[in-house]
Amino acid sequence: MKNSIAALSLAMLLAAPGVTFAASKNPISVHVLNQQTGMPAPHVAVTLEQKQGENWKVLNTASTDDDGRVAALWPGKPFEAGDYRVTFKTGKYFADQKQDSFFPEIPVEFHITNTNTTYHVPLLLSQYGYSTYRGS
Repeated sequence: MKNSIAALSLAMLLAAPGVTFAASKNPISVHVLNQQTGMPAPHVAVTLEQKQGENWKVLNTASTDDDGRVAALWPGKPFEAGDYRVTFKTGKYFADQKQDSFFPEIPVEFHITNTNTTYHVPLLLSQYGYSTYRGS
């Protein structure tokens, strides 16, 4: 019996780092790449909203880092299924580079059903077009 308890305790200790890592990973991240330059787009303001009825509720705001990423966009609350929108404020990004842009904001709406995984929303950006997809 003592050996079984010791073995179980050891197994739990070895498994704990993986559980801690999974629990601490933020479920929503974004990445913005400038297709014209082939480089990340730093300092793009990003807003995460959740649809509630016919309205949108702001959950978090952030700005992309020097690598064009926001690694942790989900706020510190339980992750919920539902409809969400990430809005990329691209007008200021291009204005800061002294360039015109046709899309001052790019809203990307998506639906989450599985709250046991992560979601990555990449944006490939140019002055007059963009594309997005569910990344990994």
